[in-house]
Amino acid sequence: MATTVFPTRDDFEALLNESLGGENETFEGKVVKGTVTGIENDLAVIDVGLKSEGRVPLREFAAPGQKADLKVGDEVEVYVDRVENSAGEAMLSRDRARREAAWDKLEKEFEKGERVEGIIFGRVKGGFTVDLGGAVAFLPGSQVDIRPVRDVGPLMDLPQPFQILKMDRRRGNIVVSRRAILEETRAEQRSGLIQSLAEGQVIEGVVKNITDYGAFVDLGGIDGLLHVTDISYKRVGHPSEVINIGDTVKVQIVRINRDTQRISLGMKQLESDPWDGAAAKYPVDGTFRGRVTNITEYGAFVELEPGIEGLVHVSEMSWTKKNVHPGKIVSTSQEVDVKVLEVDEEKRRISLGLKQAQSNPWADFAEKHPVGSTVEGEVKNATEFGLFVGLDGDVDGMVHMSDIAWGVSGEEALQLHHKGETVKAQVLDVDVEKERISLGIKQLERGGVAAGGGKGGSGGVTKGETVTISVLEVRDGGLEVQVGDDGPTGFVKRTDLGRDRDEQRPERFQVGQKLDAMVIGFDRSKKPNFSVKALQIAEEKQAVAQYGSSDSGASLGDILGEALKQAKKE
Repeated sequence: MATTVFPTRDDFEALLNESLGGENETFEGKVVKGTVTGIENDLAVIDVGLKSEGRVPLREFAAPGQKADLKVGDEVEVYVDRVENSAGEAMLSRDRARREAAWDKLEKEFEKGERVEGIIFGRVKGGFTVDLGGAVAFLPGSQVDIRPVRDVGPLMDLPQPFQILKMDRRRGNIVVSRRAILEETRAEQRSGLIQSLAEGQVIEGVVKNITDYGAFVDLGGIDGLLHVTDISYKRVGHPSEVINIGDTVKVQIVRINRDTQRISLGMKQLESDPWDGAAAKYPVDGTFRGRVTNITEYGAFVELEPGIEGLVHVSEMSWTKKNVHPGKIVSTSQEVDVKVLEVDEEKRRISLGLKQAQSNPWADFAEKHPVGSTVEGEVKNATEFGLFVGLDGDVDGMVHMSDIAWGVSGEEALQLHHKGETVKAQVLDVDVEKERISLGIKQLERGGVAAGGGKGGSGGVTKGETVTISVLEVRDGGLEVQVGDDGPTGFVKRTDLGRDRDEQRPERFQVGQKLDAMVIGFDRSKKPNFSVKALQIAEEKQAVAQYGSSDSGASLGDILGEALKQAKKE
């Protein structure tokens, strides 16, 4: 029995192509013209001369956001994907037909650098999609406008020009820019506007943007920079203190750079310059009241009037506070009295002094406390050469180590006082110009110095003389003593209290106790120094010479005993 073989679909297609004379090779993959033969719901039936008609969605015949304007009998171009599908209909596409035609047109315009018209119809990651008459292009978000755009809604579905930045037909990739068109248009407007402007011209503008260093003002198509230093003659910390975005301001064109198309603007130039005649308004040595506007490491700026500021250098801020930060002396917005030290109108500088507007504390001290007067203060510091004592008026006086105490060395005298101790002293000298006050502590001690030291000196004592002294004060370093009731005062050092170490203890003496001592010398102030030890040695020598010697066989005790008996008889 014979087997019947049925032809396959491929066999049928081959027979069909053969009967059509290779029409599929002529039509497929090409753009052809067809006629609308009918409209069914949302599909258009189109006859392109093939065995069967094709159906194309009506939306492919409409621009983005619009309805299709199509009717029976209209002639349209479509792209033939396949001559016949499984349903026996031709597979047609209006989108691909438009895309192919658009690519051909766009390639020519891209080569010439011409603008193209398109419609923004969708949003994608990083940008938007643009319909360029059938070809879909990508519009990056940075290329939408010159400045960032928050809402692109008003730009959607509107025909507008674009510039093709890049296109690759093989990959179907097109990148366009709307910003390039705007910049080109703006550059043309700026060039024309700059030609109409001149330096010194006064014009109105609108504040578009504010930064820390100034504000950008729209002059009607071109922006100018209003620097913060040109807003006002007075100090302006931030432009927003004076102007706001959207304000209409009157400005003067300070400078125009036609090459870079940059314009510098100024507002203060429309005001009178407060520095005109500043030297006459603020003469040297004049005292004025001002407000502290800024504090730096090297001083403080004081505003004398809006637009005129002077600098108070840190060295001119205080008579007594040295090497301190200006912020510890004055504060911002504080009103202070200052004295004009120097004026330079040309450089627009005024040097001011804060301390000069206040009384000199050293001059005040000299007036209140003349030389010889007694003052009291706290020991602020002890150095290797003396003590610094805090006095009235926030000034310090110095007690040199030689003026601390009688009868002791300077090093020993420094040990008698400590920081924080309150002491009394006598004013010895005040040098207002050098800001120095010399004090003396020992000058306040009772009695006074011998009027003349050495042989023939007055005051009742001479060197080598034996006198009776009274203990006035017991110290670690020795005894403060006085000859008689109203004689000169002096000092007995610890080592001069006796020959033996046990005798050299000041604590074994009491105030008011009397004892004999020898005057052994005078210090720089001609105050006597006494020694019990020297008297003991002198008496021993005298006794040995008068009553015997070590060679006679008599003991030292025998000799001294005999000397004491003789002294009692006398």
